[in-house]
Amino acid sequence: MTIVDEFLLNLESERGLSQRTLDAYRSDLNPFLDHIRLRAKTVEKLDSSDVASFFIKLKRRNLTGATLARKGAAIRAFSGYLCREGVTSVDCTSAIDFESTVPQRLPKVLTPDQIERLLKAPGCSSHIGVRDSAMIELMYSSGLRVSELVELQMGQLDLVDGYVRPFGKGRKERVVPVSKKACELLNDYLAHVRPSLIGGRPSNSYVFLSTTGHLLSRQDFWLAIKKYAVTAGVSTSITPHTLRHSFATHLLSGGADLRVIQEMLGHVSVTTTQRYTKVDSGRLRDLYDKLHPRA
Repeated sequence: MTIVDEFLLNLESERGLSQRTLDAYRSDLNPFLDHIRLRAKTVEKLDSSDVASFFIKLKRRNLTGATLARKGAAIRAFSGYLCREGVTSVDCTSAIDFESTVPQRLPKVLTPDQIERLLKAPGCSSHIGVRDSAMIELMYSSGLRVSELVELQMGQLDLVDGYVRPFGKGRKERVVPVSKKACELLNDYLAHVRPSLIGGRPSNSYVFLSTTGHLLSRQDFWLAIKKYAVTAGVSTSITPHTLRHSFATHLLSGGADLRVIQEMLGHVSVTTTQRYTKVDSGRLRDLYDKLHPRA
């Protein structure tokens, strides 16, 4: 077992990360280890210059800010693990400010009018339209991640009191309110559509099902969002995560407390949630420039 295998096993046992996340960590760390080997180094001799030189190499490839940030987070976690386990004497990332080297992109959000058009796009003339309407409404009203949405199970829904209990990163459960409109659409879907999608197949516990009665994939929902964006006349560059960004930004614009938004989104650190304050400030600037006579 390699040191990376041990690190990933530690992440799985301590933080309960999914296999998909663990695979992403491995994918980000393997090029870093190749870089170390090219420098004729071992992990035991790892230092900040190894990390800095690797990051310089990454930036020359014109990777997106999100990709650079993800790789930096993987290296930071790995280095911290090596230090805690006594493999290295110091955390070689402690002196590196990843945030200042990564260009920060503001989350893309939709306006309330665009959201309204997107929510109406699926319609209710077909079973798939009813299902997709319920999914989009739930995602926007509760700020779920797309993985949390498609993997939602019946036992996590409480449509009487209007709550959903998703399992987020690290399998941490949280309680998030569901809007009345989302509850209405979900009740309609569960009563009239879901039984038809199951058909004569063995029942399963997932809320949202494909046309074959199985778990709906994230890719299927992503393609559906793209299609409905065209129907609604909204930018086709949106993704399911755009609904999550819009949920948080619109709550903040309405006066919601940042800590409350953090709790509903399932962010471990409020620092992650704070980026939505920048989005809101940017929108205020646009409004000021358009409307103020002295702008």
